[in-house]
Amino acid sequence: MKKQSINFSKFSSIKIGEELDVSILEDCTAEHKNHYIIGSCNNILIGKQPPPLLKLSKKYDYIKIENNSLKIGAATPSGKIASFCKKNNIADFEFLSHLPGTLGGLVFMNAGLKEYEIFNNLISINTCGGNLKKEEISYGYRFTDIKTPILEADFELRFGFDEEKLAMFKAMRSNQPSKPSAGSCFKNPEGDYAGRVIEAVGLKGFRVGGMEFSKEHANFLVNAEKGTFDEAIFLIQEAQKRVYEKFKIWLECEIAVLDKRYMGKNSPLLNPYKE
Repeated sequence: MKKQSINFSKFSSIKIGEELDVSILEDCTAEHKNHYIIGSCNNILIGKQPPPLLKLSKKYDYIKIENNSLKIGAATPSGKIASFCKKNNIADFEFLSHLPGTLGGLVFMNAGLKEYEIFNNLISINTCGGNLKKEEISYGYRFTDIKTPILEADFELRFGFDEEKLAMFKAMRSNQPSKPSAGSCFKNPEGDYAGRVIEAVGLKGFRVGGMEFSKEHANFLVNAEKGTFDEAIFLIQEAQKRVYEKFKIWLECEIAVLDKRYMGKNSPLLNPYKE
């Protein structure tokens, strides 16, 4: 499999990581099991002991209208999808203009803004494990059980691009920090907001080394100045600990932490109090 050298301190949205060789997936005949797909590395924190990494070839970067549906390659950036939909008066993808990433990653984590989620209009996905209809996939809030590389997604085609929704999504994201981050650090706990409970335990604006919980939005872990993986992990664990002690809520990471020491069922980032 062809490889590409990527400097993650420049490529990742949080600007943390070393220069690593990443395998490029051209088709599913190549060895891809036990690899983690990085996409555009927008919600990923890469450590010093990462698993084998995989990136889709540019041949999966496309959008086409076919058989009255919208087919999008998994390597297609969200901004490109939003622009295509605006140009062609296509509805229901306005939220992607303010949600960074590539289509595969957005589908894998069922990304969205509040009730507007990528799965809302999904018909099926094409993967290295075959074609899966929406009803065959277990999914929920920022979650799916997809375990094989996503190559393409097929969506319902509806017309009527909504400029008012576009303005609404822009306003919803207006409090996001401009400093490098991996997006929302934690999933919102049921019936509450991660930002609220992090602020309530005194961590809004709290800084260790070059990393801090943003002064603008407490659920954004930002790289304020040459932050490191270890500093980021310290803050993640400190938030989990303090929030649990005060509210008995275990904050679940929305950021994907790619380091063998923090992955799997025994990860120190998982809830140790769960029955």
